[in-house]
Amino acid sequence: MAADSLDAFGNDVWWVIGLKTLLIFVVLVLLTLFNIWWERRVVARMQHRIGPNVNGPFGLLQSLADGVKLALKEDVTPKAADRLVFILAPIMAVVPAFVAFAVIPFGPTVNFFGQETPLQLTDMPVAVLFVLAIASIGIYGIVLGGWSSGSTYSLLGGLRSSAQMISYEVAMGLALVAVFLYAGSMSTSEIVAAQDDLWFGLILAPSFVIYCIAMVGETNRAPFDLPEAEGELVGGFHTEYSSLKFALFFLAEYINMATVSALATTLFLGGWHAPFWIDHVWAGANEGYWPLLWFFGKVMFFVFIFIWLRGTLPRLRYDQFMAFGWKRLIPVALLWIVAVSTIRAISLEGGVDRRWILIGIGILAVVFLVLFFVGEGDQGEADAEAEAAPTGYPVPPMPAGGAVRGAAQPLAFRTSSSTVTGGEG
Repeated sequence: MAADSLDAFGNDVWWVIGLKTLLIFVVLVLLTLFNIWWERRVVARMQHRIGPNVNGPFGLLQSLADGVKLALKEDVTPKAADRLVFILAPIMAVVPAFVAFAVIPFGPTVNFFGQETPLQLTDMPVAVLFVLAIASIGIYGIVLGGWSSGSTYSLLGGLRSSAQMISYEVAMGLALVAVFLYAGSMSTSEIVAAQDDLWFGLILAPSFVIYCIAMVGETNRAPFDLPEAEGELVGGFHTEYSSLKFALFFLAEYINMATVSALATTLFLGGWHAPFWIDHVWAGANEGYWPLLWFFGKVMFFVFIFIWLRGTLPRLRYDQFMAFGWKRLIPVALLWIVAVSTIRAISLEGGVDRRWILIGIGILAVVFLVLFFVGEGDQGEADAEAEAAPTGYPVPPMPAGGAVRGAAQPLAFRTSSSTVTGGEG
């Protein structure tokens, strides 16, 4: 089955390939400009502010103005930096972000300026693994950018990014195994075709949840934006960057956000297929260029989730973040793979009603989601006992009457001649 569908790729004339590549590049750049504006508007509404509304209609040109401002800023290279790696690092971060979209299916086969071609640049039997490999190369740009800056804060940000990538990419890869088992292929176009009737996000809900959590950690977005935590690392890995090199890191972050959103759409939400079974009512919903609307609508849904998380959740402590990845996500993902493999084998061999299998999947999904939060109370009690135990850094006792409300008491400073009271000046 995979071979038949993959025969549709690799037959395009040179100008169709070039035009597809150019369109993907232009769409990603425009999508980045829109996502920056959208994030600022949504977060502003969440915080009861207005947001950008001056440059262009509804402030839509604000992102373009910021890009021009970055380009015109002074480009500074620190004396202690490794100059070659310092320049190459942002390029290594942004180029893989564009390349990953080469295997994302935007729609079915269409008439493209007189040529019959799928709305996808290319495909391969291991397309999903190709996306994961390319995304890993992009992380090297962040790591090398932090190392080459010659700054302690940047180095720590780069080290955090490497540890974060290892931890959450393992969980992300494990979450995709169940998709491969049900689709019978790692080709993105085949996975989309396998979801013609029922999306994998519904029947493989734990995999979907694990992937969504891992993709936030993989893209260094809040509340997992620890490689660039300004509270303790200033700007993190890009502290020493300015002008266009900083803009490239910024561009890579937003394109990666679109990449993982497009991959989630492809693997779990039916790809370019019409949502809510619209195609059962409207026969042409999955034909022509209409699937582009469904695809980008689903992608923007995930982008909104990214923005929503940034506007509502505080940043995690680094130890909490790493413990959640290794002690929660990865064990649950392993258990879920065993369960899905068993259920899939029973289903293929026959002898069991499919309805009971779906009910069993639903029960397992609920159990595995509950496991995310099991043990948190015990850990909280252990932390409270540790704080109560005597240590080298004692905690001052609370005032006898409880917490002080209102203005603090004036401070008294004793001098050699008299006592000076410090009140409000």
